[in-house]
Amino acid sequence: MYKIRKRRIRLLFLLFLMLAFFYFWYSPEMDNFRGDKPVIAVKKNPEPVKPVEPEEKKPIDRSGEDIIYDVMLGKMRLGTAHYHHDGKAQINGRSAELITFETNAVKFRDLETIYCDAGTFLPLVVERRVSQPIKAEKIREEYDQTNFVLNITRKRFTEEHTVIRKDGPIHNSILLPFFVRNAPELAPGWSFTANLPQRTYLIKLVGIEPLEVPAGRFNAYYFESEPRQIKIWISADDKRIPLKIEGTGGIGYKLLMREYQPPRSSSAGGKS
Repeated sequence: MYKIRKRRIRLLFLLFLMLAFFYFWYSPEMDNFRGDKPVIAVKKNPEPVKPVEPEEKKPIDRSGEDIIYDVMLGKMRLGTAHYHHDGKAQINGRSAELITFETNAVKFRDLETIYCDAGTFLPLVVERRVSQPIKAEKIREEYDQTNFVLNITRKRFTEEHTVIRKDGPIHNSILLPFFVRNAPELAPGWSFTANLPQRTYLIKLVGIEPLEVPAGRFNAYYFESEPRQIKIWISADDKRIPLKIEGTGGIGYKLLMREYQPPRSSSAGGKS
């Protein structure tokens, strides 16, 4: 009887040793102690994870938009300026947006045909016909926005050529307010550098303020330049209409919006 009990104790002891061995060898908790690394199952030829690309915002189609401004010098009305967004066009083998801007004042007419890049709204080609007493002239401006070079050809009694080189993209004074309105987001403190042919300005969004023009009352984004010369007011809504413009002309006049006709496309907003 004693021998049988002793044999059972030995068997139980051996069974305990075997269980302890298996626990020590196969337990995940003992991997660090043994120096083993856990085995991770890897699928053969796993499918690549496709990155989620942000949705690209399409530029607003403003084809057909019409804006008529009063041209003011102080409190005196000199005439009108008419902005018209014709729409898609071709220039020098590339697609562009076509815009006309016609100023009619006392014994003065300036018709500008402007081709600009559809994405950036930077000028590509500007053709001007200026009519005034005694003299008339034709001006063609060709903008190389890759090398930042502006070539100007002026025809009066003779033909003159001017080349202007800048250190960045070159803006056009007429297009400047319409360039600003295309900024994706506007908040006080927003700014950008306006590289005009003769001078460079920092255009900064000062804030939002009420504004009254001949077309009515609006809440407007107010922009101001450094050095202080250019002032731009743009409606603080989805249309972002340039309402009032100062300092972009050569004689110190300002433009006040009198009439507005929305684009043909409904994507730019509702009623005027």
